[in-house]
Parts: sequence; C-alpha cells; structure tokens
Amino acid sequence: MSIFLIVLGAVVLGVILSFNGFVRMRNRVKEAFADIEVQLKRRYDLVPNLVETVKGYASHEKEVFDRVSQARSQAMGAKNMKDKAGAENMFSETLKSLFAVAEAYPELKANQNFLELQRELVDTEDKIQSARRFYNGVVRDFNTSVESFPGNILAKIFGFKSSELFETSSEEEKQPVKVRF
Repeated sequence: MSIFLIVLGAVVLGVILSFNGFVRMRNRVKEAFADIEVQLKRRYDLVPNLVETVKGYASHEKEVFDRVSQARSQAMGAKNMKDKAGAENMFSETLKSLFAVAEAYPELKANQNFLELQRELVDTEDKIQSARRFYNGVVRDFNTSVESFPGNILAKIFGFKSSELFETSSEEEKQPVKVRF
C-alpha cells in the first residue's frame, strides 16, 4: 500500500510540475510577444514623422505616402500572429518604397531631422529583429514541450496548444530595411 501511495504521489507531483512548466512557458511566449509589440509600436510612432519629413521635399509622391499609411494601419490592426506577421511584412516593404523616394532628393538625404529619423528606424528594426528571434526561441521551446512525449498527453489534457512563430514570408522580406545615407 505504501509503495502505491509513493508512486501515486510521484505521478501527481509530475503532473503538477508539468502543468506549471507549461504555464510558465506559455507566459514567456506572451511576454516575448509583448516585447515585439513594444518595438513595433515604436516603429509605428516613428513612421508618421518620417513621412512628414519626406513630404516636405517630395509632396507629389502621394501614392507612396498613402501606401505607407495604409500598411501602417493594417499592421497596427492585425489581431492574430499570422495576420500580424503578414501585415508587418507588407509594412516593411512600403517603408522600402518610402526610402526609395527619399533617394531621389539629395537635400532630403542631408536633412538632419531625416537622418535622425532614419537612425532611429534602423535601431528600431534591429530591436524588432532581436525581439522576433527571442520570441521564436521561446515559442520553439514551448512547442517542443507541448509536442514531445509525455508532455503532449498532458498538454492535450490541459488544453495547451502550440504557438505560431513570427516569421517573414519570403527571402526578400527577411532582409532588413535598407537605409542609405
């Protein structure tokens, strides 16, 4: 009888530790995603200033400004991970077109405000990339736990599901935004 109680106690303890491990990892996934969102918000806040600066030199490029604003709005409004990643990829592409416009205006490229905004945007893009890498690493660890035996049985019982990675969708989009001075 005492052996049965010891085995039962060990099983219950294992289940409790597994459950708490899943909760801890799920919370790390949420925290890592929140870190990405902080950097994305920083980028969202920088872009209108950048657009206004470029508008001062290239006011006739309305189509580019509209695409950047629209892509920014879509990225800010995306709800799930897949939509967020897709919208962020499109937003990055439209930023590239904004910088392509800026290339045609030497006096804009020399503008101190523009140069500072570019520097901040490059810094933010680096932080976003770092936050994505961290998030994807945390998700990888969580998914491995949720999908590996015997954790997969307990994860299914307790309703833990794999999380989505934050990925870019093409090789071109995996490249950082190019900013030239």
